[in-house]
Amino acid sequence: MDQTSIQPAEAEAATANRPKYMPGFGNDFETESLPGALPQGQNSPQKCNYGLYAEQLSGSPFTAPRGTNERSWLYRIRPSVRHTGRFSNASYPHWKTAPCLDEHSLPLGQLRWNPVPAPAEKLTFLQGVRTMTTAGDVTTQVGMSAHAYVFNEDMVDDYFFNADGELLIVPQLGAIRVFTEMGIMDVEPLEICLIPRGMMIKILRIGEQPVWRGYICENYGAKFTLPDRGPIGANCLANPRDFKTPVAAFEDKEKPCRVHVKWCGKFYVTDIGHSPLDVVAWHGNYAPYKYDLRTFSPVGAISFDHPDPSIFSVLTAPTEDAGTANVDFVIFPPRWLVAEHTFRPPWYHRNIMSEFMGLIHGQYDAKEEGFVPGGMSLHNMMLAHGPDALAFEKASNSELKPVKLDNTMAFMFETRYPQQLTKYAAELETLQDDYLKCWDGLERKFDGTPGIK
Repeated sequence: MDQTSIQPAEAEAATANRPKYMPGFGNDFETESLPGALPQGQNSPQKCNYGLYAEQLSGSPFTAPRGTNERSWLYRIRPSVRHTGRFSNASYPHWKTAPCLDEHSLPLGQLRWNPVPAPAEKLTFLQGVRTMTTAGDVTTQVGMSAHAYVFNEDMVDDYFFNADGELLIVPQLGAIRVFTEMGIMDVEPLEICLIPRGMMIKILRIGEQPVWRGYICENYGAKFTLPDRGPIGANCLANPRDFKTPVAAFEDKEKPCRVHVKWCGKFYVTDIGHSPLDVVAWHGNYAPYKYDLRTFSPVGAISFDHPDPSIFSVLTAPTEDAGTANVDFVIFPPRWLVAEHTFRPPWYHRNIMSEFMGLIHGQYDAKEEGFVPGGMSLHNMMLAHGPDALAFEKASNSELKPVKLDNTMAFMFETRYPQQLTKYAAELETLQDDYLKCWDGLERKFDGTPGIK
């Protein structure tokens, strides 16, 4: 007999119970779904209440400095050693891992895609991951991968954990329920969620529609954290209180289940006779969280010129080289444009960083045509990019009065490492062969005459 504390086995049940959350970024939380399940004053009592097992989940070395030390204590129905049996090899051919030097005939260049097509067959979230780019080396824990996902089926009795890195999930079409070991998060478009490295999850659909679609950044390196604000001071950008960590929720299910694992770029599967989402209580700071992008407080120019896009960083995964990120997660949200005698869209530039971009909603201000919600673009290191010809003419000739830039939400996964294109991305039918034509109208305007033309 199945007994479930919060059991979203189907999409209808998933929408029936609203998850609860605890606010704060990087906090030390404590939460229990049964009274008295959480030990007080110690981590590992001789006997835990309810016959639970105590287990520590570490996201950093034991001896990491206090400010970067990550661990949580979990009190669960079975220890994790019972959540896997003998592994078998598994295959997810569209999910790639760095280093990945797929052979394809597409040469270097600025690239853009329309959304990944809806699947003709039934796919779960795990089956629907499509890797677009990889960067770095997973075995040395540097770099990242940029994925699109598209699916139409729940992970009912299938569970997954990724030992290779943390997963930053960015829904674009359709809300999802992310059931983790440490609680449940409902995440809709214009929200994001982060799953720490090694944490067990399953993902279900919320609502009814043909397909669910979005993006994933798989971060192999140091965990995402909030960027320093520097002279901005104590407030604005992504404020810590707006990050939400789920309260404890468990699934007590005794039936055949499958656990899928990603480890050093390879996939494995094992059969067990119960759900592994059996954590009744937990405390610590190694935990999943969600964030509403609409709560981001942008800072921008109030006099002239356009600030660097780093001013829109929500999260950053640092490297030992100060100021140079393994990955930055940057958004371009609704905001007021007020700069005087200034070209207001992002300027033309070449960059040491490599930028994978997606559009969640609306229109991006530097592209008048062709960049659609669910689409993607790739501008690798030192490849020039910027506004298309229509955006340039519009911005160069519009009246410079305060304008509310609305109906928009674009983002970037930006990394210091070159992003290698996968064979899937190179041969994807939605690749825009004519993307470069968006700059064809940028004709010579120079005539040697002094003054502004």
